[in-house]
Amino acid sequence: MKSLYKKLTKSSNNYYMIHYRMLADSLNTVSNNNYIDQLEYYGRKKQTSVTVKSLMETAQGERLDMFNLNKQLLDNINMNEKVLLQVACFLHRELPVRLAHRAVELEEYDLFMKSSHIRNVCSWYKTSFSQLRSCQAPTNKELERKFALTIESIYERHSATLITMAKGAHELKTLLGHDTITFANQSEIQKRLDNFYLSRIGIRTLIGQYLALRSSNDGSNMIGLISPKASPYNIALQTIEDAAYMCKRQHGEAPEVTIHGRTDLHFPYFPSHISYILLELLKNSMRATVESHGVDKMPNIKIVIADGEEDIVIKVSDEGGGIRRSNMNRIWSYLFTTADPSILENMLIDSNPRDFDTASPLAGLGYGLPIARNYARYFGGDLTVMSMEGYGTDSFIYLPKLSDQTTVF
Repeated sequence: MKSLYKKLTKSSNNYYMIHYRMLADSLNTVSNNNYIDQLEYYGRKKQTSVTVKSLMETAQGERLDMFNLNKQLLDNINMNEKVLLQVACFLHRELPVRLAHRAVELEEYDLFMKSSHIRNVCSWYKTSFSQLRSCQAPTNKELERKFALTIESIYERHSATLITMAKGAHELKTLLGHDTITFANQSEIQKRLDNFYLSRIGIRTLIGQYLALRSSNDGSNMIGLISPKASPYNIALQTIEDAAYMCKRQHGEAPEVTIHGRTDLHFPYFPSHISYILLELLKNSMRATVESHGVDKMPNIKIVIADGEEDIVIKVSDEGGGIRRSNMNRIWSYLFTTADPSILENMLIDSNPRDFDTASPLAGLGYGLPIARNYARYFGGDLTVMSMEGYGTDSFIYLPKLSDQTTVF
C-alpha cells in the first residue's frame, strides 16, 4: 500500500498531501457493527485545509509531483486523467470527514432532532458517509469512473438540503411557539444554522469542482468551477435577466437595472457564487421597488463595480423604500422575511424542492440574505447592507482577490 502514495509533510498547505496512515484508514470499508463508531471517529477528525489557489493549481496539473500513484499507471494516462485521479483520491479521503462532521453536529443538538425535516437531512449525510466509506479508493481509471458515479449520486441526494433545512427551521419555530421576530432572536439556533450552511458550501464546492473537471472540454475557459477571468459585468447581465424574469412573473413588470463603474474588470473567482449573491440582492431590490412605487413609475436599480486594492466591490442600490432600523440586524436571521407569509407556506408544502431555481418565488423564504452573506464570507469577503428607511437600500458585496491571498476552507 505504501507504493500507492508518497508521504509529504514539507508544505504547510496540506491539500492533496496524502499520508500513508490516512490512505490505509480510508481503504477500510464500513461494517454494520462499527458504523456508528466510524461516524463518530470521522466526526472528530480534523478537516484538511484547502485553498482556492491549490484548487486552481491542482486542476491545471501543477501539483502532480505531489501525487505518486503507481508510476506505470501514471505513465499510461494523459494529464487530465492524472488530475482526476488525484482529485478523486483526495475526495475519497476528505469527504467522509466533512460528511461525518455535518451529521454529528446536527445530531448533537437535541433541538434540531425534534424536527423531522432536519432528521431527514441528517440521514442524508449518514447515507452519503456510508456510501463513500464502502467505495473503493479510485486508484485507476475504472475505479475513478465508478467513484464519480457515487459522487454524482451524493451531489443529487443533497440538492434540496437548503429548502429542507428551511422546512426544519419553520417546524422548530412552530414547536417553540415563536413568531418570526422571536425566532430571529434565537442566537444559538441562528449560529448553528449559519455554521451548518457555511460548512455545506465547502462540501458542495469540492464536489462541484471535481464534477466540473470531469465534464470540462478543451475549449472551456473555466478551471472546474473557477473562472480565471470572471467578469462581474457579464455575470450581472445574466443575473439581471433571471431576476427580471422572476419579478415579471410575480408582479407583471420589473424595474430597469443599469451597470456602472469597472465594466471591463476580470478576476479569478467562482462565477456561480457571484451570481447567487447578486440574484438575492436584485430579487429584494426589485420587489421593494415594485411594492414601493408600483409598476408605472419605477426608478432604476443601479449596480456599481469597483476595483479596490484588496477587494472587488459590487454595490446594488435601489430606491425601494428602505428597511426599518429595528429590522436591520434581523435581516441576517434565517426565516426572517417581510414578504407575504403565504409564499413561505406554499414553499414548505412543495414536494419536489431544489435549492436554487428561477421557478422559486421572488421572496418569502427568509434565507436569501444570510446564505448570500455566507457565500461572500466563505472566501474571505463580506456582504453588508446600509438602508435609509423612506428612501432605499445600498448593498455591498466584497469579493477578495483570490490570487493575492491565501483563502482556506
